[in-house]
Amino acid sequence: MNKDTIEGNWKELKGRVKEQWGKLTDDRLDEIAGKREQLAGEIQQAYGVTREEAERQLKDFEASSKH
Repeated sequence: MNKDTIEGNWKELKGRVKEQWGKLTDDRLDEIAGKREQLAGEIQQAYGVTREEAERQLKDFEASSKH
């Protein structure tokens, strides 16, 4: 899954993102609107992890979201 896929399928993925990272509010998810870099930053901030860890979590999420 690449950047365009996240943005293009955001409406479908938003619920799964909310399940995975429940600390992210609906308002923040609406602002992110599928932008991968912003999502990584929000994960980093909300969970107090490094940028590298946030990226790893996103890669794992993307791998599990492939159809």
